[in-house]
Amino acid sequence: MANHKIYTMSFASVYPHYVRKAERKGRTKEEVDEIIRWLTGYSQEELETVLEEQKDFETFFAEAPKMNPSRTMIKGVICGVRVEDIEEPLMQEIRYLDKLIDELAKGKAMEKILRQ
Repeated sequence: MANHKIYTMSFASVYPHYVRKAERKGRTKEEVDEIIRWLTGYSQEELETVLEEQKDFETFFAEAPKMNPSRTMIKGVICGVRVEDIEEPLMQEIRYLDKLIDELAKGKAMEKILRQ
């Protein structure tokens, strides 16, 4: 399985890259956390625990308290692939998150990022 490597990577190992990408564009760690909480239903405390425990992506998404039903409104291209066309469920969840972080870094308003 080509995607197995990303699934077994710890979410905590990628999280700083999300934060750095946002901060380079004048956004904040708090906004990154808000996006992650919106997408997954984790509380801030639960998110911090996930990071401390170095959970892999597969576990991170499998244990998410409540994946936001509005995430299906996330459309567009990430890594050359349309997120709405990704058939593998876990990879689609990962790419949804990537797309939201991209939107944040591109200066999109939080209300639009969170599909409100």
